[in-house]
Amino acid sequence: MVVERRKPIQIAEAVNRVLDHPMESPSEEIHIERSLNRILAEDIVADHDVPPFDRSPYDGFALRAEDTQAASSSSPVLLEVIEEIGAGQVAQSELAEGQAIRIMTGAAIPSGATAVSMFEVVKEFHQGDRNMIEVGRTFKAGQNIARQGEDTEKGTVLIEKGTKITPGVTALLATFGYRYVNVVQKPRIGIFATGTELLDIEDPLEPGKIRNSNAYMIAAQIRNIGGEPVYLGTLADDFNSCFEAVSSALSDIDALVTTGGVSVGDYDYLPAIYEKLGATTLFNKVAMRPGSVTTVAELNGKLLFGLSGNPSACFVGGELFVRLFIRSSAGSKPFLAKTKARLATDFPKPNPFTRLVRSKVSYTQEGILVTPTGLDKSSSVTSIAEADAFTMLPGGTRGYMAGDEVDILLFHSESDVNPWSD
Repeated sequence: MVVERRKPIQIAEAVNRVLDHPMESPSEEIHIERSLNRILAEDIVADHDVPPFDRSPYDGFALRAEDTQAASSSSPVLLEVIEEIGAGQVAQSELAEGQAIRIMTGAAIPSGATAVSMFEVVKEFHQGDRNMIEVGRTFKAGQNIARQGEDTEKGTVLIEKGTKITPGVTALLATFGYRYVNVVQKPRIGIFATGTELLDIEDPLEPGKIRNSNAYMIAAQIRNIGGEPVYLGTLADDFNSCFEAVSSALSDIDALVTTGGVSVGDYDYLPAIYEKLGATTLFNKVAMRPGSVTTVAELNGKLLFGLSGNPSACFVGGELFVRLFIRSSAGSKPFLAKTKARLATDFPKPNPFTRLVRSKVSYTQEGILVTPTGLDKSSSVTSIAEADAFTMLPGGTRGYMAGDEVDILLFHSESDVNPWSD
């Protein structure tokens, strides 16, 4: 096998090349109960005002503001309570001069009422067979009334297409009668793990063998990002069988992820397979650590992601590039959110390429702190388990000290702002 010469490109350029090949996913209609974390394929529009009528925001008394204009603590006015209504009820009476209606939170404002007094600012008493209140302050017209449409007016776009459905979005869907909602179909992402050295997870360890952790890890990443992982098995170190397996798998998936087989060793066949398929290589080396050998190719509109066989490098490729494809196909926020933090410990390792260090974020009174987790090696699995962020250390730097400010990418926060654009 001829060793291929590769010229690394910057992460920003690799990101742009993936974004230049979007896939538009079709939509499907699903029940609201199954919609959590799915991506909206339509705008959600208010079909009525919220609130749909003038209502009381408090437990208290609906009254006529004009009846209180002469009221004071030393000279209160007396109002007769003629009715009581709760939420979901409508008053049977129209308020006349000198009258009030006992009202509960959420109930519709009675006809004739122009303000609401909370219980604690009036005094209740009986006068013969009449219920009365003593009001020792003035009220303005409209005071303590939640007006129809003040939250949302009919026809307002509440949530835009491309938004992830959260519990809060679910509340809006239910409020506006979306029993079923149109969401973006999950792209089907095929997964092959390469290497004769791989064992299934239930197999006992053997000399020279390792368990196949990458396939399960990348499947979990794909599922977490919003795709549907399709595990296709392992590929042995044989070119012809690898080519046939990859070629036959492409018809039933939207993209393919392979782990391993993209370096320049004697058994790294993926670059040659891409060439025989007629795929166009978008890039085959990225100026980053770990995962510099990450390779992405395009074939008939489908992307082929060749990720490193080293777990941490595979993880980085998934979060940076597979995420872009899945999220952009849904019209959603495709990037990990970037923010600032301070290093909690020294990181003296020099960085010829941009280094993405698996790290743990702490939120303290002194601000956001970030600590590298485990070994900073591409083969490390334990460094991924505790991490919730990448610490971004630019290429050309000679290490960092505790207290230095750094950029971090948060695993559990998404953004439509490209963190590599500046």
